[in-house]
Amino acid sequence: MTHGRFVVVPAAYVFLLREGASGTEVLLQLRRNTGYMDDHWAAAAAGHVEQGETAYDAAHREAAEEIGVADLDLSFVTSMQRTRHAEAIDERIDFFFTARSWTGEPRIVEPEKAADLRWCPLADLPEPVVPHERVVLEALRTGTATAYSTFGF
Repeated sequence: MTHGRFVVVPAAYVFLLREGASGTEVLLQLRRNTGYMDDHWAAAAAGHVEQGETAYDAAHREAAEEIGVADLDLSFVTSMQRTRHAEAIDERIDFFFTARSWTGEPRIVEPEKAADLRWCPLADLPEPVVPHERVVLEALRTGTATAYSTFGF
């Protein structure tokens, strides 16, 4: 087995949560024109952590840029190390957060990247959901999230 150098790409994800008529709901966006997992449901706010920025800072920035909310009360859920064996040149480290309070009304700020924004029951997610995000959403639903998780290994 060869162990070469690779790049680790960090990203931050924010799942806004609220209590709905049928239990806990999560705000998801339908991706479009991004070049990655288009036509899949995904976290309403997510993106790469920029140089010199913490994952918490990135989560706040992405929430403002993508759905127009601020002052999120973030709770850390998990860090996920993931890979795709077919593209072993990089690996990902994803930092997942939830927020149950914020200021502003969530809305699509970048319509060229999102076709829809919808509150969905955790127990009845739309199809399809980005696979590694579905794993975290299922852990949130069942209360089984751990501080560290993996995907694709």
